[in-house]
Amino acid sequence: MIERTLVLVKPDGVQRLLVGRILARYEERGLKLVGLKLVQVDREFAERHYAVHRGKPFFEGLVAFITSGPLVAVALEGPDAVAIVRTMNGATRPAQADPGTIRGDLAVETAQNLVHASDSPETAEAELALWFRPEELVRYGREIDRWVLAPEGA
Repeated sequence: MIERTLVLVKPDGVQRLLVGRILARYEERGLKLVGLKLVQVDREFAERHYAVHRGKPFFEGLVAFITSGPLVAVALEGPDAVAIVRTMNGATRPAQADPGTIRGDLAVETAQNLVHASDSPETAEAELALWFRPEELVRYGREIDRWVLAPEGA
């Protein structure tokens, strides 16, 4: 099933000049880029994004980090995009992330683990609505899709 999901390349990914390398991994896998923007997040917005973690001991740290510098918000589309992106990102704790994943290859600290990704199709829908206006998400075909996606009915 074709899904859309949100990825944030967090401020550490921007500061470490890894945005292009991270986006390339998703594109090379066959996921379609349907939304992209560089954003400086304020505290109010960060608190809305991390509302599910309000009251947890790490909430303040999450808010402080995501507001510490610009980040890149990305909307990706593809079959099972939520699960594929989460697998590609690797475990939240980089020491537990498999080699070949973004965090396994590029991160060493849990607090600075480079990327955020939606954890379910329902979360993806809510997060995409928070980060992107409908007109900022683009629908288009790609010639390579016939080489990436199975034909309908196959």
